[in-house]
Amino acid sequence: MSRYINPYTDFGFKKLFGEEANKDLLIDFLNAVLPEKHRIKTLTFRNLEQLGITIADRRAVYDIYCTAENGEHFIVEMQKEEQHYFKDRAIFYSAFPICHQGKKGKKWNYELTAIYFVGILDFEYDEEEERRKLQRNVQLKDQDGDLFYDKLEFVFLQMPLFTKTESELETQKDKWCYFLKHLPDFDQIPAILREPVFEQAFATAELVRMDGDELLLYEASLKVYRDNYSAWETAEIKAEARGEARGKAEGIAEGKTEEKFEIARNMKKDGVDLNLIAKYTGLTPEEIKRLN
Repeated sequence: MSRYINPYTDFGFKKLFGEEANKDLLIDFLNAVLPEKHRIKTLTFRNLEQLGITIADRRAVYDIYCTAENGEHFIVEMQKEEQHYFKDRAIFYSAFPICHQGKKGKKWNYELTAIYFVGILDFEYDEEEERRKLQRNVQLKDQDGDLFYDKLEFVFLQMPLFTKTESELETQKDKWCYFLKHLPDFDQIPAILREPVFEQAFATAELVRMDGDELLLYEASLKVYRDNYSAWETAEIKAEARGEARGKAEGIAEGKTEEKFEIARNMKKDGVDLNLIAKYTGLTPEEIKRLN
């Protein structure tokens, strides 16, 4: 078994960046990938489940959702499987904190605080060679390429495109990408990452420091990660054999649908606290109680 957790699992990602004790890690990571004008000092975690305007509306469940001291909103998502409509999903998720800024019961002039969506992707969505970029920052612009609106920005990191070796690391963003991409393979902390923020990250990710419930959650999350990868690979092979893409999409969707429920069901059977299960699966305690 690896010494450190896999950050591409739901548990691993939230363990590193979604806990109150590790706010410093999330702040440092966001400051490394966001535009220079941003230097976040403090963050407040928000409810990961965002409801629609009416009961019938679809909800959104984020990996990480937080706000800075100036009121700016940050949605951080780790996407493991290739998803055809991931850009659409990013826009859909960003709509919730926009709509929820509407003021009720008093006059409001429609002024909004900024929304940032940061997607860490374990796949490439840029298929054309000349457009492939590790990081893409996207804003609303007009037909001449001039900035139209500066309060909605998307940052996509296509992790397969990060190929730098330890000796080639230069920026803090380089170091974070290297850390996330290779964490499960490390036996010890590389010399270039011997600085307080990464030493804290390695300590958080070390499996021997986790209690029994956390290890159970991680093992369940890792199993689902591997099962989904296997389903994706099998579906891709079938799709190529049939000459169509539908099989691939169906395989991914099937694995993804059962992911959170399988983790929750297994943890419930092992007696893990419902609130802890809810924290790492995104399910509500009520949903977990109904599982058999």
